[in-house]
Amino acid sequence: MTLIIVLSALTPVLSVIFLLVILRLPASRAMPLSFALTTAICALIWEIPLPYMAAAIVEGLVIALSILWIVFGAIALLNVLKAVGAIEYIQQGFTALSPDRRIQTVVIAWLFGAFLEGASGFGTPAAIAAPLLLSLGFPALAAVVMPLVADSAPVTFGAVGTPVLVGLVQGAPSLEYAHIRAIAIQAAAMDILVASFIPLLLCAMLTRFWGQNASFREGLAVWPFALVMGLSFTVTAWLVAKFLGPEFPSIVGGLTGLLVALVLIKKQWLMPAVYWRFPNDEPITQTLAPSSSPTYKTLFYAWLPYLSVVLLLLLTRVEFLGIKPILNSLSLSTGLLFSTPIQATFSVLYSPGAIFIAVACGVCGISIALNPGATHMQSCRKAWLNALKTLLPTAMALAASVPMVRLFIYSDVNALSIDALPVPAMPLLLAEQAAAAFTHSWPFIAPLIGALGSFIAGSATFSNMMFSNLQMVVAQDLSLPVTGMLGLQLLGSNAGNMICVANVVAAASVVKLSGSEGQIIRYTAGPMALYLLALGTMGFALTILA
Repeated sequence: MTLIIVLSALTPVLSVIFLLVILRLPASRAMPLSFALTTAICALIWEIPLPYMAAAIVEGLVIALSILWIVFGAIALLNVLKAVGAIEYIQQGFTALSPDRRIQTVVIAWLFGAFLEGASGFGTPAAIAAPLLLSLGFPALAAVVMPLVADSAPVTFGAVGTPVLVGLVQGAPSLEYAHIRAIAIQAAAMDILVASFIPLLLCAMLTRFWGQNASFREGLAVWPFALVMGLSFTVTAWLVAKFLGPEFPSIVGGLTGLLVALVLIKKQWLMPAVYWRFPNDEPITQTLAPSSSPTYKTLFYAWLPYLSVVLLLLLTRVEFLGIKPILNSLSLSTGLLFSTPIQATFSVLYSPGAIFIAVACGVCGISIALNPGATHMQSCRKAWLNALKTLLPTAMALAASVPMVRLFIYSDVNALSIDALPVPAMPLLLAEQAAAAFTHSWPFIAPLIGALGSFIAGSATFSNMMFSNLQMVVAQDLSLPVTGMLGLQLLGSNAGNMICVANVVAAASVVKLSGSEGQIIRYTAGPMALYLLALGTMGFALTILA
């Protein structure tokens, strides 16, 4: 019976991998099938009461709606900016800054994405960076893979420190704040030796998979710039975590990196000798600058909507301004569902989606006011309608995947027992089995558990909430450094962020790649595995030093 229970607990994970990655079904088909299979297992094998199953599904649907709200806002803003011509000027500005696609990748996916992750998290970096890269002429697949891989290390302190201040605090409530802060500092320190290489990895992937020569070497050729950009973020994040706390390392790290990048590019320091471009790009000579460089004033106006989004995200998330509780007070709530403790809340106005939509409406209003007539009004209307049409396959995938995840998490309410002991929720059961099977190699398994949580739950915060206590108990039982193992949990949950289904589905929809989610995961799984391998090696080093 124990083997059946363990295998059934693995079903939600294995079915997603099999259907999405191996059979290459689109998420709009793979996720409903996985959801149906998980629902059957929860009812027939785990004997979860129907009210709990219904409550978990409803909560999942509300969470899926909140993700769709963000995706719709991001797509609508992009479409509106295309309609008014702002995207064209942004594209010209980046080309004038550096026509080299490797440099653009590091600046947008790694640094700008890190800043966005620190400001808001919850899928915002990919929702903005992916369409921006697409508008610059990146292949759609590259435009979505690059931000997904880049949005890993910054997640430790994303959304103003939420994975630490909510995930770790609630996941291991017995820990004092001083210990939690020490864990965050330890994680940031370990990431200096691991995540600093992510920009270089991004460049190598870009030239290998989307370059004419399919060469890693062309990407590695920019190693001086890429490593400086990696260190600009990771070292700054560690310093901020050490001296200021876990709220702002990703924000300050991303902003610092952007400033350093602008200086290096302007001074032509550490720049490659030859520009690297996609095969279909127009050739640009090394000596001649692009002739269509927009003025600084034009660039400012073109970037103003995105700058407004970032400013509003910051203003609504800084506690002392008092805006956050006001927006959250207007949340929609289901109340307790079906006489269970489960309830769903959707903060419509606090969500980044509301900010995207508000800025898009503002752009449309200004455009129509400055250009009276039917043309601009029709363009804006078309932009909004296209955003709605894009959501359909995404809605189908999320409406199945997120409720499946909630069933997985709430499976602790079951009628099963092993050796007269109640069976925990599926994720904890799998983690406990891993702890029992891999006792002597736990430093390698610890980050993998964190990644599993993010892959399943779609959030590093939820992963930390699920597994932090388990990581602490296992570390104590095996006489391993608790601070180091929980640091590996934080970083492992970042790695899982590269392949979590909710992020992949949302990012794919923004660049109109719905149906290619399995292909995207095949690209991001390799970087995730390298990240986890490096973290595991770091974990063993910690046990030796301890």
